Amino acid sequence: VQLVESGGGLVQPGGSLRLSCAASGTMFRLNGMGWYRQAPGKQRELVAFITSAATTNYGDSVKGRFTISRINAQDTVYLQMNSLKHEDTAVYYCNAQGYKTSMEPFDSWGQGTQVTVSS
Repeated sequence: VQLVESGGGLVQPGGSLRLSCAASGTMFRLNGMGWYRQAPGKQRELVAFITSAATTNYGDSVKGRFTISRINAQDTVYLQMNSLKHEDTAVYYCNAQGYKTSMEPFDSWGQGTQVTVSS
């Protein structure tokens, strides 16, 4: 399963960006999709995750500012990021989990997209 991300870039503090991630390839079932990020010198951390039933989970630092959504029919997940802060600067990675066949699970990662918040 391949994940293609888009939407990263440079934005001023207080600004907004929208990331998207599309999954492709053989999938028997696509379960959760989400976003993680990794800043220089730090561990990768959860940003937001959404299940196929639209249950969401957010990292504490982004609650109230970021919104995750998905279009199941398009195997696509979005991350709307508002009120961006310097500390949101990181490489953002898309993640998808599910099954390639009824017996073969997958846990795939995108290549990452850079988000830089700077004035």
